[in-house]
Amino acid sequence: MHSDGGTEFINDHLYKYSVGTELGFSRSRPYKKNDNCLVEQKNNTHVRRLVGYLRYDTETEMNLLNDLYQNEMHFYKNFFQPQNKLILKERVGGKIHRVYDKAKTPFQRLMESPEISETQKQELKSIYQSLNPAELKRQIDKKLDMLYKFYQRKNNSQKVDTSAFAKSFGGTKKKQISPRFSGVREIPVSVR
Repeated sequence: MHSDGGTEFINDHLYKYSVGTELGFSRSRPYKKNDNCLVEQKNNTHVRRLVGYLRYDTETEMNLLNDLYQNEMHFYKNFFQPQNKLILKERVGGKIHRVYDKAKTPFQRLMESPEISETQKQELKSIYQSLNPAELKRQIDKKLDMLYKFYQRKNNSQKVDTSAFAKSFGGTKKKQISPRFSGVREIPVSVR
């Protein structure tokens, strides 16, 4: 288990849990800020691009997110989303040259691995053949819509009506911007 160095992650309860379940427990080293990429490397692709930056803190939202990640996203990411793996990284003068392997899904990499038995490979193949990527994507979008509706319902019950206040100053109520980041999932963003 890799976690941040904060007290919200490293505490007596988590330590006892890791010892009781025999999980390896590590954390970022002091004064080594580059260690954090081990902890948060998938936050962007697996969390933020999918659900955005909204705060989902109710039990129904948590259950829906857990269900989404344990079922549809698990299958979609592992069976249908190819990934590039870094093979070689070398410095030539002032430049760093990187060589990547051909993009493959985690499922394809497992099928090529000699460490997996034939029975396990057959089980994975049967799961793969039973999946429909278009249907998985539709289910993911349906659950994301439900999640956002739960979020809106939660926030609408906590909001105070400010339209009378805005009218008293001659203004109109500002149009609320939807915090849904569906466009972020579909549009690639340059990070250069």
